[in-house]
Amino acid sequence: MPEAGPAGERLQKVLARAGVGSRRVCEELIADGRVTVNGEVPVLGRRVDTATDRIEVDGVPLPVRPGLVHYLVNKPAGVVSTAEDTHGRPTVVALVPSEPRAFPVGRLDQDSEGLLLLTNDGELTHRLTHPSFGVPKEYLVEVEGVPTPGEVRRLREGVVLDDGPTAPARVAVVAPSVLRIVLHEGRNRQVRRMCDAVGHPVRRLVRTRIGPLADPSLAPGAWRLLAVDEVRALAAAARPVTVAGPGGDDPGPGGDDPTPGGGPAPG
Repeated sequence: MPEAGPAGERLQKVLARAGVGSRRVCEELIADGRVTVNGEVPVLGRRVDTATDRIEVDGVPLPVRPGLVHYLVNKPAGVVSTAEDTHGRPTVVALVPSEPRAFPVGRLDQDSEGLLLLTNDGELTHRLTHPSFGVPKEYLVEVEGVPTPGEVRRLREGVVLDDGPTAPARVAVVAPSVLRIVLHEGRNRQVRRMCDAVGHPVRRLVRTRIGPLADPSLAPGAWRLLAVDEVRALAAAARPVTVAGPGGDDPGPGGDDPTPGGGPAPG
């Protein structure tokens, strides 16, 4: 049970319960100035309210607010990445428990498959969707035809789309018509438009990794809860980027929509 008192629990106890380390390790982190509460370095013994205080370790928010959920979902084709759909199509929100309500972070388009995060964690959603941060996302892409070395090089170096040139990407040839593409930006249907631009339309697209998160054992339509260390690793992977606007990570229409589910479908 939380320690009683108007100031809440001792900080080192909260850190230890969140999996940061033993109580002794957490005390050392506090003493070393690696922990902040609401932007300030606390003294050892500081009490915190997990419902209202913002706690960070090495600059990364710690998910300690009561009621937070973080789901990793393997979205099947045909499911839309929105909370509701006016056309009656199945939504990714229906794949996870209805309470507490969670929202998709960014999107995969209806025909795309693969990993998608759903959460009610506004802080993490902001870090993953705001264009000032960038989280690499990996896609396995089956295309029409066989891309030449020159066409693969164009994808790596950047191609010109109607909303400007793309940033450099990591592209590997897995099979004659299969590419592995890693992007730090998330424009609307970006992977499909990039492949169209080099003359090889996408036949199938699967997102296989979000930052440090990958789970090849997660079946289509299935979900699982993220562990605290996975949430922290995901937040840590959201690092500031220099590319703004369309080059941000999952920005919404107009280039900046940090709301849950507000980003476009980079697939």
